[in-house]
This record gives sequence, structure tokens and C-alpha cells, in this order.
Amino acid sequence: MKTIKFPKREDWSEILKRPTQTVDDIESTVIKIFDDVKNDGDKAIAKYTSKFDGVILDDNSVTEIEIENAINAIPENLKSAIQLAKSNIEAFHRAQKTGRVFVETLNGVECWQEKRPIEKVGLYIPGGTAPLFSTVLMLAVPAVIAGCKELILCTPPNKEGKVADAILYTAQLCGVTKIIKVGGIQAIAGLTFGTDSIPQVYKIFGPGNQFVTVAKQLATKYGVAIDMPAGPSELLIVADDSANASYVASDLLSQAEHGTDSQVILVSTSKNLIEAVASEIQTQLIELPRKAIAEKAISNSKFIYVEDDKTALDLINMYGPEHFIICCTNEDVYINGIVNAGSVFIGNYTPESAGDYASGTNHTLPTNGYSKAYSGVNLDSFTKSMTFQKISKNGLQNIGNAIELMAEAEGLYAHKNAVTLRLKDLKS
Repeated sequence: MKTIKFPKREDWSEILKRPTQTVDDIESTVIKIFDDVKNDGDKAIAKYTSKFDGVILDDNSVTEIEIENAINAIPENLKSAIQLAKSNIEAFHRAQKTGRVFVETLNGVECWQEKRPIEKVGLYIPGGTAPLFSTVLMLAVPAVIAGCKELILCTPPNKEGKVADAILYTAQLCGVTKIIKVGGIQAIAGLTFGTDSIPQVYKIFGPGNQFVTVAKQLATKYGVAIDMPAGPSELLIVADDSANASYVASDLLSQAEHGTDSQVILVSTSKNLIEAVASEIQTQLIELPRKAIAEKAISNSKFIYVEDDKTALDLINMYGPEHFIICCTNEDVYINGIVNAGSVFIGNYTPESAGDYASGTNHTLPTNGYSKAYSGVNLDSFTKSMTFQKISKNGLQNIGNAIELMAEAEGLYAHKNAVTLRLKDLKS
């Protein structure tokens, strides 16, 4: 990792760039695959599954037998861990439920808001080098709590045409209604247009690589909503001399091992801590099975040495990290001052991996600076807010003249007339 000392504010944008390809580099590929899937359906899905995943499937759908075999293959201690995580995630997301909001804005004018579930949702679960069964929990649990009727899960098959046992076990545990062996751009296209084997959905959820992220953004052009742009993982830690260098290094490496395009950053007011963390990273890196991936990600990452907490906070808010860890004596400065972050982890004993798996918060979060405008997945992500209103005769008399005047001022006389006719009848 490169160490940058006291960077000038005018240089922050360049220093904080993500190691990602531009949309222009990816979009042409995504558009081509979308067009093929739109026109050729499952034939195109099969072609790209063969090309990208190296397998030809007779059937995309996961069978009951495959699910049963997966359930039997999972060790009991892992089942217990998954069930514990599910319980915590359920508890946190159930607490987000809100009831009807009712207001009588004027005598006789009743307005209220209620939430309704999105009926059909697509859950994208990355496979590749790390089959993320934890993401099944993060998406399916709140979808079920929200009341979604159809949960269509897409995940890429391995070279043998199989899906990881842990993904299948977790999916059935959480109430997923259909599991399909398809990944990447073609999965997002299938969920967008619908094919014989893949149901069309109303909203697509889930993280993925840069190609999946662009594919999700393209899906919105065809009337399908998405949770957020969620691409390669990233982590920023702010730490001072009160932090444990070994812990900080382990957290940086935990995100670096996600993928070669991940990015991790340490911001610190302590030169000694930066040096200690750098040494710890090299020590811990040797033991990692995913060392090659982590090393590549580390090469995209930085230590940033700043003069004070205020400077650090300003820089962090400009970056807008997906994951933000605070290990500082003055932690309240950062807790109260952070405005751009997907999820925040506080103190030496709150590793980011707790949020990835089992604390209860959701790990599907905005990356690439999108935390400046997007929230992470939550219960509301799976619902729509609908407004209702009911106006009595007295209520229309109280509000009617204001409506008439405003409609006339906008030149919309049919709008005015819809009120005028009713008011005349009430006077007669």
C-alpha cells in the first residue's frame, strides 16, 4: 500500500479514485448481451453461460433433489451459524417495520400512507471465487418480512453445473421461491426481460462485479428497478494510536480478499500506527489462502496520513466509503460527523466481517461513492409507499376554492372544473 502524507485538498479527488473501469469500457458488452437475451431468451442465456462459466446446462433450474442433497451436505455447526445470523438479521429488519401514517390535513381532508410489498424481486448472488451465501440472508430475509410473493434467485453455476451447497441451503431456509443457475450480465438481462426459464421481476437486488453493476443500471432503462449500484467492495478505516494495528490490518485484508478490484484505505493521524499496520499486513498476508487476490487489491489501496480529525473527516465524507470503521479516541467526532457511508463499525471489537455475516445489519451497500446518495438495502427496499386520501363534502368545501385558483393559474381548466362541478352540487 502506498503512503500519502498530508495530501492537499485539491489532490483528494485524484488520490481517492477507485480502481474501476469506466462505464464506457463495459457498456458495449452489457448492451450486446442484453440485446441477445431480449431477442433469443434462454438460447442466449445458455450461450453466455457456456462462454463465461464454462458449462452447458440441460436445465437452468435447481431441483428439489439438489436442494435436499445440499441440506444433507452442510455440516451442523455451519447450519447453526447460518441460523444464528438469520435470527439476528430478522430481528434487525423486523424492527424497521412502520405502520400507517395518518393525517387530517384540513377538516374533512384525510391523507394517509401505507406500505405494500414489491411482488416480484430478483436476488443476484455472486458466485465466482467466493460463493456468497451470506448475501442470500441479506436479501431473502427482508424480502420475506416485507411480504414479497416471488423471490427469484440467480447465481452462477460452477464448472460441474452445480451451485454451492451453502447457497442452496440458505436459500431454502429463507423462503426463496425459485433458484436459477445463471450469473453475470445474462442473469440480470434474464430477470429484466424474462425468459422461459427465468421469470421477469420488478426489482433486482444484489452485489456483483463491475459488469453486473452496469447491467443493473441498464435494466432500469427497461422499467426494472434496482436496489443501488453495488460493485467491487471497499473499506475505509480511520484509526489513531488507540487502535490495535493487528486488528486494523486484519480488517483491511478482509476486504482486500473479496476481489482484485476491491479497495481498502487507512486514514490516520498517527505515523506510528501506519507503519505498524503496514508491517502487520505483510505478516498476515502470508497465511491467507486468497493471498494473490488480496495482494492485487492492496496494490490499489492507500495509507493516508493527515494532520487532525477534522481533515480526516472531510476526506472520508468526500470518499463516501461502503464500509467505514472507526478506531479512534475521539470516536464521537466521526460518529456524529459522518454523512457519506454505507455502514459504520465502531471500536476495536467491531470488525467489518460482523456486518458481513451475523450482527444483523445488511451487507448489501452502495459502493464507488454512491453512499452520498444511496442507502444500503433495508426493509423499505422491498416495499413501496402508497398514499391514500378521502375527502368529505365538508372537506371539499374547505379546500375546493384553493384547488380552483391553482388549477386556473396553471391553465388547467379541466382540473378546475372537476372541483367546480362538485362544489355547485353541494350548494344546490
